Amino acid sequence: MTGFAVSEEKNRWLQQKMARLNVREEDLEERFIRASGNGGQHVNKTSSAVQLRHIPSGICVSASQERSQSRNRFLARRELLERIEARSGVVTPEMRRITRLRKQKDRRRRRKEKKEA
Repeated sequence: MTGFAVSEEKNRWLQQKMARLNVREEDLEERFIRASGNGGQHVNKTSSAVQLRHIPSGICVSASQERSQSRNRFLARRELLERIEARSGVVTPEMRRITRLRKQKDRRRRRKEKKEA
């Protein structure tokens, strides 16, 4: 795997996480497509969005947040690893965030019901 347009520390983290989850570059199918949204003429002319598929598990993710194809490649891999980790039953930071938001929403709903009663 080559380095992406992110810090050396993030590249190292990505390699370590891929090794820990037994995800190899050969298992990934990568496609580049045109992004949409902000970025103006740049995103209209270049294929900077990335679709990444993990062949053994069939998980597919896409990243088009950045104008840079290299950064989108990093973001797609990060998202893919998080989904693989979540599928294996590990509680990821994203899952914790969603749980926290659900609890917050539930508390607000109960307070509103109590207030109306």
